[in-house]
Amino acid sequence: MLDDLDRRILRHLQADPAQSIPDLADRLTLTASRLTRRIEKLRDAGVLRGQRAVIDWQALGYAVEVSLRITLDKTQPRAFDEFINAARGIAEVLEIQTFLGQVDVRLSVIARDMAHYLDVYRDRILTLPHVADIEALMHVARIKTDESLPL
Repeated sequence: MLDDLDRRILRHLQADPAQSIPDLADRLTLTASRLTRRIEKLRDAGVLRGQRAVIDWQALGYAVEVSLRITLDKTQPRAFDEFINAARGIAEVLEIQTFLGQVDVRLSVIARDMAHYLDVYRDRILTLPHVADIEALMHVARIKTDESLPL
């Protein structure tokens, strides 16, 4: 599906997504119009989904991160949908993942401090529908966080 030029373009965009089309075209020895057509082709194919700002939430005063592994009451036919819809409404939930196995859902939750986390946990998390069990894992260190693909 991808040729060598597509891979080179994606590698450069992963390394520096904010670089301008003319600068990237120069690095790749392409014309800006050819590069633009290739990028549009990657977008149309769903390979390139856009750019986003990565904000350091710790720099904004959020010092606590907790991963919650949640088992749902699967006797309820709409347990997943209702739980996920409600969890999406919690601003402190950064990520929601679903799984097959004993754990059904993982929530990544941030808070300013432990008191804030306890408020979020008691007032928002524990009121989510269809929760059968919760295991909390306190985040200690982020060793690797890289969304770059080996292209």
